[in-house]
Amino acid sequence: MKAKTNKIASKRFKITKTGKILRARQNSRHLRYNKSKSQKRGFKKGAQVSSSFTAGIKHQLPYA
Repeated sequence: MKAKTNKIASKRFKITKTGKILRARQNSRHLRYNKSKSQKRGFKKGAQVSSSFTAGIKHQLPYA
């Protein structure tokens, strides 16, 4: 059977050339006026997914 990409996972995660999985930072969507400038700048950078979740995400993204 053909493996299908999970579309929700493809929108939320990016796989780097070396195989690491990146995700968006949390707490960056609303109530930004309470947060410092440096904190808001840090939201732009992606965070790496922990190693316990990588196998499941790679299973959802078979062609990435």
